[in-house]
Amino acid sequence: MHKNEMLKTAMIALHSFDFSYYETAKNYEDIFAMFHSGTFPIYKEKYIVGYFGNKMMYLETNGWKGMPSTEDIFKMENWLVC
Repeated sequence: MHKNEMLKTAMIALHSFDFSYYETAKNYEDIFAMFHSGTFPIYKEKYIVGYFGNKMMYLETNGWKGMPSTEDIFKMENWLVC
């Protein structure tokens, strides 16, 4: 993963708060299109999200964690896609 350029780009955008290439997701298809293309959407301007083995995972400092299924996950305004 440390050589994944798409992940590095998402990390730079998140840590610099430069979301100029991102927009709010219009529907879940926008999110899954990013997963399937190998890019990473951003959740709540706080987490980079990946899709591995049919699971959504978010990146924390000590690695990937399973994303809990909460009501907020279904709100499109919480997702940034590019």
